[in-house]
Parts: sequence; structure tokens; C-alpha cells
Amino acid sequence: MQIYPTLELLDGHCVTLDKGRLDEPQIWHVDPIEKAREFAASGAEWMHLTDFNAVKGDDQNSDLVKEIIRTAGIPVQLGGGMRSRDSVEAWIDQGAGRVVVGTLAALDPTLVCELAKQYPDQIVLAVDIWQGQVMTEGWLKAGAFEPETYIAAFGTAPFAGIIVTDIDSDMSDIEAQLGLISGLASVAHSPVIASGVVRSADDISRLNYIPNIAGALVGRALFRKSLSLEDALAMAQPQGEQAAEFI
Repeated sequence: MQIYPTLELLDGHCVTLDKGRLDEPQIWHVDPIEKAREFAASGAEWMHLTDFNAVKGDDQNSDLVKEIIRTAGIPVQLGGGMRSRDSVEAWIDQGAGRVVVGTLAALDPTLVCELAKQYPDQIVLAVDIWQGQVMTEGWLKAGAFEPETYIAAFGTAPFAGIIVTDIDSDMSDIEAQLGLISGLASVAHSPVIASGVVRSADDISRLNYIPNIAGALVGRALFRKSLSLEDALAMAQPQGEQAAEFI
């Protein structure tokens, strides 16, 4: 299972959000560029980056995001404000290893399927869920989609992954989140990446047992130091079955 250490940016700062509320961010006083380099130095093979300013429609973090992509030392999976073909292709041209699409997929699924075919292994579908409905517009607008139906509608589009976030639970009900993610993973044709469920190494261990879970975003736990990236990466490795010794 791939661990994606995660940075979320707002006004140039690293932040984490409680249940998607942009108006009440937890600000972490660290250098985003140095933090990305730390992820690589700790052994991560990928990182995830969300630009919340881009979600709101401004490009304040654009230069910072470009610098992180250029200097992190590992591929960056980038989300936030991908509302057109031009924006998706522009960030691929800037060196983003993968681009995450959410609202665009709800508004123009045909285009997103075309992008997935045009850029194999580079387009990731975001499925953000609040009270059983898929959310768009940066978690602000509920669509008329149930998550199972929504994912099924994309058929066999060759996404690099599908990020599933249960905003409603948001770390407060891990069992409910794991149940939701497990159900969606069972119907998805692309590997599923769990978001918002990792508080400790035990949560990674449980994700390892869910079929079709290919990865997990880990952000808040790293900043709160309830989990080290080294421990997360170690726990995500395949665990061999213990064999009994012959007497």
C-alpha cells in the first residue's frame, strides 16, 4: 500500500481542516518546501498536495506549488481547482506526477474520462462524501449523486486512483469510514486511496486488509506527531504470514 504524506496549503501556510471547514483552519508553522523534502528524505515514494486557494479560485499559492513540485524529490499528486482541461494539462506540463479532479468530474464526466485515457496513470478521481452524497465545489455543494452510483458511472476509465474522503466522519468515526471505503473499493474499477482515516499505525494495518485499497493520504497525524512517516511507511509494507517452526 502506498503512503502519501500530505500537505494542504492555504495562503502559503500548511493547514489541516476540521470536516472541510476552510474558515477554521489549523495552521502549522512549518516551511512547506522543507516539509516536502522531509517526506522524500524519510523514504516516501509519493506525496499529496492540496491547494485550498486554488479551490477558492485564486492562484496565490501557484509559485509555491511549482517550487514544491520542482524540489520535493518525489512525484507530487496535486489537487485543488482543477476545473478545466487547460488547468489539468497546465499542471501536468509543470511536472505534477498526478492531477486530482473532483468538481470537473461531476460537471463533465466525459471530458474527465478522455483525460484519463490521454494521460494514463496521471488522473485521479476525488470522491468527497458528506452524509451519503458526493460533494463538489471544494466540499461546499452537494450533488445529486450517491457515491456507489457515481463511481460506477465512470465504468472502466483508467484512473490512476480514486481518492475517497468521508467528510462527515472526518476522523471521529473511523469504523464508519472504513465501512464506507471498503464498500466503494469493492465496486471501483480503479485502485482506491483512503483519505482522512489514518490516526495511527493501527489504522494503516486495518486498511491493509481491505481489498483494492492501494494507498492512504496521511497528513494530520504526521503534523500532530501521533504517527511518524517512517512508521507509516513500514506498516504499509506487505506483512508476511508467520510460519510455524518444525520441531
